[in-house]
Amino acid sequence: MALALEDHAELTAELDEAQREMLAQCWPDAIRVLSARGLDNWLKGAVALAHMGRGDHIVRTWLEVVPALARDLGEDIIPDLAQECLGFASRTSGAVIERVIATAPVASRRLSDPDLFRAYLQLINQLLAQAPRGLRPMLEHLEELLDVLTLGGLRRWATWGAQAHRTNYEELTRYFALESAESQAVLQNERKGTLFVDIHRRIGMYLRALWGRDFLMRPTAGDFESREGARPFIADYFLHLPDAYDDWNGVPGRNLYRAAAAHAAAHVVATTRAIPGDTLNALQQQCVGLIEDARVEALAIAQFPRLRDLWRQFHVPGTQGMGAQFDRIALALLDPEAQMDDPLATWARTAFAQADPSDATLSHDLGLQLAHQLRDRPFSAWRDGQGAPYRDDNRYIWEFEEIDWDKGLAPEPQVRKYVSLSEMVNEVEVETAGDDAQEIWVSETELFDDDGVSFNEKEGKEPTAPPVPYDEFDYQIQMSRPAWATVLEKRPRLGDPAEIDQILAENRKLTQRMRHLLDAMQPQGVQRIRKLEEGDEIDINAALQAMVDIRMGQQPDPRVMMRSVRKTRDIAVMALLDLSESTNDPVAGQDQTVLDLTRAATVLLAEAIHTVGDAFALHGFCSDGRHNVFYQRYKDFDQPWGDLPKARLAGMEGRLSTRMGAAIRHAGAQLAKVAATKKLMLILTDGAPADIDVRDPQYLRQDARAAVQEVAKQGVVPFCLTLDPRADSYVAQIFGQRNYLVLENVERLPERLPQLYAGLTR
Repeated sequence: MALALEDHAELTAELDEAQREMLAQCWPDAIRVLSARGLDNWLKGAVALAHMGRGDHIVRTWLEVVPALARDLGEDIIPDLAQECLGFASRTSGAVIERVIATAPVASRRLSDPDLFRAYLQLINQLLAQAPRGLRPMLEHLEELLDVLTLGGLRRWATWGAQAHRTNYEELTRYFALESAESQAVLQNERKGTLFVDIHRRIGMYLRALWGRDFLMRPTAGDFESREGARPFIADYFLHLPDAYDDWNGVPGRNLYRAAAAHAAAHVVATTRAIPGDTLNALQQQCVGLIEDARVEALAIAQFPRLRDLWRQFHVPGTQGMGAQFDRIALALLDPEAQMDDPLATWARTAFAQADPSDATLSHDLGLQLAHQLRDRPFSAWRDGQGAPYRDDNRYIWEFEEIDWDKGLAPEPQVRKYVSLSEMVNEVEVETAGDDAQEIWVSETELFDDDGVSFNEKEGKEPTAPPVPYDEFDYQIQMSRPAWATVLEKRPRLGDPAEIDQILAENRKLTQRMRHLLDAMQPQGVQRIRKLEEGDEIDINAALQAMVDIRMGQQPDPRVMMRSVRKTRDIAVMALLDLSESTNDPVAGQDQTVLDLTRAATVLLAEAIHTVGDAFALHGFCSDGRHNVFYQRYKDFDQPWGDLPKARLAGMEGRLSTRMGAAIRHAGAQLAKVAATKKLMLILTDGAPADIDVRDPQYLRQDARAAVQEVAKQGVVPFCLTLDPRADSYVAQIFGQRNYLVLENVERLPERLPQLYAGLTR
């Protein structure tokens, strides 16, 4: 049934006569490419732009352009474009908005992907904030720019001009109009060799000629921040190829596109069963993926022998590291005639030649054998990969167990089972049971030793707090992974409190020097606030001065009152200690370790806070992967500073890694329970956040930065004292420019930490 324009009379009535005439002209073309829902969004967008009041030309351009845009990118792009244009209205003129809409088909043809087009709209949004005068000349030359640039290249070209000519409006306009030498130079530098939009039709016909079927392909802009781009990958039935390829070692970019597309298509055709990856470590996954790449290529070469020549030109083995070892093995498996003096590559070639490539279990079995032979070599998952640029990242071949977010990631809780005395006595004791035991048996009746003291008092343990899951921020997807890290509270090991008293005795001179500073921080009792218009009593001095001003014919100061207020300190301080394995390292030129200095500094800090009378807590953390962020309380806010906290500090030990973000969130949750006007979190660490299950050094740093921002929104002031002399490269990124201190002279830590507390809580 044909869709009639009269069916939308309510919407079209809000347009003027000229706009309705344009709508009538565009309607026949629109109903051929748009569904009823698409037509409704198209008309609602036109009405919204008409109500914007920025000119009739915007609406006419919208009516003319959008149907063709929806045909190229899909109907879902219509409300996104309308929303962005309405947002532009408060920051630019109607003429610029009209040019954005008019040039949208140019962007859609050159980007050829709805996600990339949305990213292009975000770029326009950024330019409106950074260089609004450059947007119009850039849109006038958009087709010329996108003929030679990817979206990432366009972003870098525009950002360079916006930053270089931020205050020189004349040069800014010349740059974005491609009239300046700088603009041409940056454009030439960002120019790519072969664009996906120029070659994707030929690649599609190439794959169809090989396998007799169509493959869905999409460009991916993996080069927003660098010219290297991202590896191809397969997801959601699409072959995702980079939006541009430079020539590679003299090989044209179009050949690299053919190789990448053929390899990805070989995966889709030959990988009939996913490989379970939950039980494999990073090295095993790399080796299994390497064999799987060779297997699907062997099956493709059996049908089309010339594919070996296409892929062979991209295999150039390196000379050092595990990456070079993988390259040699990949070349040996691809080309049986390649000369190879590497014994492991020769072994892999022989084992692969004796197997059947059609066997789906070949990759798993042979890959594990290869990983076993490489197990003693240093390997980094994010650095030691294959060098062949056409191979995808192999996410398509893996199958991982899905996480049930409703159940959460917390381990099964311990069960406390109450049993009779006979059951308790007859049960065999498990000497290796620890805090992770699944069941804890409790006797219904109290048992006493010969000395009259119950066994509970001697060996019993109070139940620990249940595991607490926390979200973790992933900067690569710019989202928080829900319940990704789990904090487990552990009881601190007890030591000899006499060691803490010895620390206080050895630093008696430092304590005496601090006493004067700390006394000045004590509450000052009742204070008078003068020069108020409204107060409790008259300020005699101010009143006399006002009378003098009146007698002299001058305007008197009306602030002749004063008020008496009680000045008290209301501060809660949390000292959060990094207790990772690196704290066991000795300090250069001393017999003490970093842990010894941390303990001494914490003791002096506690003594200083205790002197002032502020509420404080001493907590520490370490981690062993995201499921095991261990958290220990040495002193809580409601506990007195006495022998028990001192014994816990004496037993303090350093181990494992530093997952800082989860620990900061847990400490912030403890501070949130304290009623105080000012809340301070002092984080003492000796290095950057790191953990055993994270290879990307930026991941945990960005998560810690997000955690700092979260606790700051709760009214907590986070401050970091780091002992890493190289911390400037990351600590400011995490805590901000003013909320950290790098202590290069580590042996001064016991002196500097109490002074830092005094300065932050004045």
